[in-house]
Amino acid sequence: MEKKKIIATVECRMTSSRLPGKVMLESYGKTMLEHIAERLSRVNRIEQIIFATTTNKTDDCIEELARKIRVGCFRGPEEDVLQRILSAARAHEADIIVEITGDCPLIDPDVAAQTIELYLQNACDYASNDLKPSFPLGMDVQVFATELLALADREGLTPDDREHVSWYIVRHPERFRLLHLPAPPPLYWPELRLTLDEGRDFILIDRVFQALYHQKPDFDLYDIIRFLKANIHLTGINADVIQKRPS
Repeated sequence: MEKKKIIATVECRMTSSRLPGKVMLESYGKTMLEHIAERLSRVNRIEQIIFATTTNKTDDCIEELARKIRVGCFRGPEEDVLQRILSAARAHEADIIVEITGDCPLIDPDVAAQTIELYLQNACDYASNDLKPSFPLGMDVQVFATELLALADREGLTPDDREHVSWYIVRHPERFRLLHLPAPPPLYWPELRLTLDEGRDFILIDRVFQALYHQKPDFDLYDIIRFLKANIHLTGINADVIQKRPS
């Protein structure tokens, strides 16, 4: 069987409406994007990590960072994120896309690896750990073929289809075989915000890095949850931030 090339695309830009420049905020001496790349580099199946950013001048710094830390970079349209991710995959001759957002600096490599294996070991079109809330927000991983995204590009014409890369796929379960990876009981905490949308999110994420990184740079979601359960007051920092969802 011909080996499939698997890449991780990290969609990112400096012009986030809620927290501009968030992907370049630093914690423990590294930007959020550096943390994402470092954590994804531990996933054996991923052959290449690509920062999928925009052609805006403001995103030159993302391309410079990619060059510095030796990950790939692709620049495409700002609003049409679907087209940007598809073009990034085609430019790097990827067969399978592991789609991550720049909102996930605490992404767990093992959760990503499990989602990839779910996709590879089953007859499905799409695998994710986000079809039903179970993991904390910020652990979101989606896996699908470049060819499937090309179909979504042709047929997904609404603004949500273009902005939320896989939205066309997940809202047509009658057409596509969708598989979901649920969180095991120790990691089940869907209300916990480990995603980066607003300043308060960054405060919590920074607390996690400051507490765990120096002892164990490859800390995982088990470590994060143990720390936050022992310091439960920290979860109130961003508990009332409203998560943006497709309409």
